[in-house]
Amino acid sequence: MSSRPAVRGDRSNAARFFAERGADADVAVVDAAGEHTYAQLRDAVAVLEAALAAEGLREGDRVAILGRNSFFWVAAYLAVIGAGLVAVPCSEKATPADIARNLGLGECRAVLADRLAARGFDDALRPLPVIDDAVLDGAALDGASRNGAVPAAPGHAVPAASGRAERVTDPADDAVLMFTSGTTSRPKAVRITHANLMANTESIIAYLGLTASDRVLVILPFYYCYGASLLHTHLRVGGTVVLCNTFAYPETAVEQIAAEQCTVLAGVPSSYQLLLRVTTFAQRRLPSLRIVQQAGGKLSPVLVDELIAAQPHANVFVMYGQTEATARLSYVPPEMLEAKRGSVGKGIPGVELTVRSATGEPVAVGERGEIYAVGESISPGYLGDREGTAAKFTPYGLRTGDLAVVDEDGYIFVVDRIDDFIKTWGYRVSSQEVESAALRLAELVSAAAIGVPDEDAGEAISLFVTIRPGSDVGPDDVLAHCRSLLAKHMVPASVQILQTLPLNANGKVDKNALRRAAYAAAGQS
Repeated sequence: MSSRPAVRGDRSNAARFFAERGADADVAVVDAAGEHTYAQLRDAVAVLEAALAAEGLREGDRVAILGRNSFFWVAAYLAVIGAGLVAVPCSEKATPADIARNLGLGECRAVLADRLAARGFDDALRPLPVIDDAVLDGAALDGASRNGAVPAAPGHAVPAASGRAERVTDPADDAVLMFTSGTTSRPKAVRITHANLMANTESIIAYLGLTASDRVLVILPFYYCYGASLLHTHLRVGGTVVLCNTFAYPETAVEQIAAEQCTVLAGVPSSYQLLLRVTTFAQRRLPSLRIVQQAGGKLSPVLVDELIAAQPHANVFVMYGQTEATARLSYVPPEMLEAKRGSVGKGIPGVELTVRSATGEPVAVGERGEIYAVGESISPGYLGDREGTAAKFTPYGLRTGDLAVVDEDGYIFVVDRIDDFIKTWGYRVSSQEVESAALRLAELVSAAAIGVPDEDAGEAISLFVTIRPGSDVGPDDVLAHCRSLLAKHMVPASVQILQTLPLNANGKVDKNALRRAAYAAAGQS
């Protein structure tokens, strides 16, 4: 029978908050190397804290974390924030120039990286000390640290718990710097405090009803706030995170849910487009699955319907969030999905959402305005960007950049990103409405609409789609379908069928890349 560890150190430190619930013998992480218990995770964290201490880092220094989702990544993340340092997760899919820029923007003093990433980004990392996953090789991750004898990593003399277990953390201290996805501009470094992490984590656990028996399949990267929230919530309840790094072959995820008896699945719209229309997910019963989470952009209502039908025994949670809000801002209770079709719901516990006009006044029911958010999970701002912080974090709360309407019950319906509206023939057209209409054609897998400069229309609507393997649907078929559902001014001027839509590192459609491609094809800059 396993015993739960005594709570040690400072509960205001997010790392200890996350890791205190799991019993030593319970499985914390499943990755390509196998299962890793909470005892092994705590030992790995202690080893990495000692390695960081050996580099002479001071509390508040920033440490980048680079690599694929893995047991090492989880231990590295907890070690950094547990030691009173600031974690700076970076995408291993970025270019070396992007990594160098982000390390500079974050003013990083060291890097924790797996060996593959360390080799691949050697030039970008060279100015900084790099601790790679070899530090865990040979370390006896067997629970010894519970008795005060922390296993030593090769080349390091390790004091018990690195001498850091009893430090006191100010909840307002920064714990993590999360980079925005950069869909409309260059990424910004969002400051996330210990208090932000703990508040958002407790709120998500409450409305999802997570328990220690839950096992989440993680297909999202941990450097993305949504992916990180899966780590936070499941470690906090003493559950298990099962890592899937092969979503390029999405059927693998379906197989892994079944093999690992996963109870929770989380994805962005592009994830569910593939699962529903390219894999066996919609035909295969997965009885272990009890919670399906969707966030990271609007999933077309027709696909939400398909998602509910695919695994009818599971509760589907449609959610809405932003990096600047730590992760989640709102959700729709599963029992309200049909009545509030297309809504992102109301604020999660501890968050208040309002829809406001350009002058800051709350809008009337049915009127358009921008969503603002207030709550303990809202970031204090961007690192080193006072102007950007002042523009985004206002006296009314966090400006989300999303235009929406609110109904008589207080449910919010996002119309579109403000930057994604298409101005055509004197109308402001929601790109999401065009995409949702297109996706009602069952042969399509994904769709993205953008505006392209046009002398007559101002902007012409250009629609990019991908289709099911083996389908013979062509651009004319898609246009005919759109004409049957949309007003004349909303019908795309052109349709292009692509093998895949460009995605950013977080799995969201990169509309800037589509705009660049469209402009280049038209000979524009």
